[in-house]
Amino acid sequence: MDATPSTATTAVNIRRVGAGATLGQFFDAAHAAQGHDPYWVAPLRLLDSRRFNPKKNPWFDHGEADFWVAEKHGKPVGRISAQVDHSHLKLRRDATGFFGFFESIDDQSVADALFATAAAWLRDKGMRRCLGPFSLNINEESGLLIDGFRCPPRMLMGHAQPHYAELVESAGFTKAVDMFAYLTPMDSALPVKQMKWLKRGLDRNSALGVRPLDPKRIDEEIRTIVRIFNAAWAENWGFIPLTDAEVAHMASDMKMILIPELVTFATVNGEPAAMCVALPDFNELLRGLDGRMWPTGWAKLAWRILTRRSYVSGTRVPFMGVLPEYKNKPMGSLLGLLAVGALREASLKLRMPVCEMSWVLESNSQTRHSIEEIGGRIYKTYRMYEKALA
Repeated sequence: MDATPSTATTAVNIRRVGAGATLGQFFDAAHAAQGHDPYWVAPLRLLDSRRFNPKKNPWFDHGEADFWVAEKHGKPVGRISAQVDHSHLKLRRDATGFFGFFESIDDQSVADALFATAAAWLRDKGMRRCLGPFSLNINEESGLLIDGFRCPPRMLMGHAQPHYAELVESAGFTKAVDMFAYLTPMDSALPVKQMKWLKRGLDRNSALGVRPLDPKRIDEEIRTIVRIFNAAWAENWGFIPLTDAEVAHMASDMKMILIPELVTFATVNGEPAAMCVALPDFNELLRGLDGRMWPTGWAKLAWRILTRRSYVSGTRVPFMGVLPEYKNKPMGSLLGLLAVGALREASLKLRMPVCEMSWVLESNSQTRHSIEEIGGRIYKTYRMYEKALA
């Protein structure tokens, strides 16, 4: 995927970029659009570049993508990706392709040129609908931030400028669905009512239990997390199951920052039936590095990782779920509370009192009610957009 000759659209040059030297322009475009914002956290270029490399990212086993940078006066001012996920197409058969990694200065001509380029690519692939943003699919960063700009993004959650939504909508996109991020203070989670109900349930059912992740069996434990996740979320909007290769890739990445006490399993007769995974907020480790490892970033990051328990104050829950046979039943609620209750205790012991639970679909009333019952409040809203491709 080398750079190809530019094409001009109303004084905007669109340049295709790919793995290698030209990928730096893709990162530079994000800095041009958001580098002025003190709440934006620049992704670590070294790690982020792996996402775009088909040899290193197993998503490319079932997906294909292209990436473009918009330039004005020879400088990057925006970027976008277009991708086709064949796992999605196999499940949905809806001729829907995705866009992602959208960034732009406040200039409609830039956004229009980027979306026109992505749409043309998707039409050439036979797609009749464009949905996004996904970076690269629903199991990674999803949605455009439309509310909650004055807070840094948690790990694997996007940030945006207030003008982004207007650019997207003016390019002809409309709302598909909204997703919420909940801020949940662990010191006030599980009010007395829930604690009493939880204790009564445990007293009456000796088959129930709860335990943390076993670091000696981490690969097996991560497979269990993914098995529960794939089963619990199978009917959700836009769901795409994680593959074995993606699980192995995820395990490799997670080992660097995983804290076993922050991964909890609720069990029935010793078998995991529900799980809750909280990851220390890696973005807190990246602040001030400007996305670069050289010349001093590598040393700062290494120290922060080694001392992460004292350096990181917050977590994010990207995975939680209850096996389908227990969902929508009192037992399912009890299992969920067991997992969250254990996470609460571990978070307080580790002095990580603030947790983001994200993302949650606006239509997922059961999960939303459960989070709100333990004190969670919506503090960010992300929107998925869609557009028919003529």
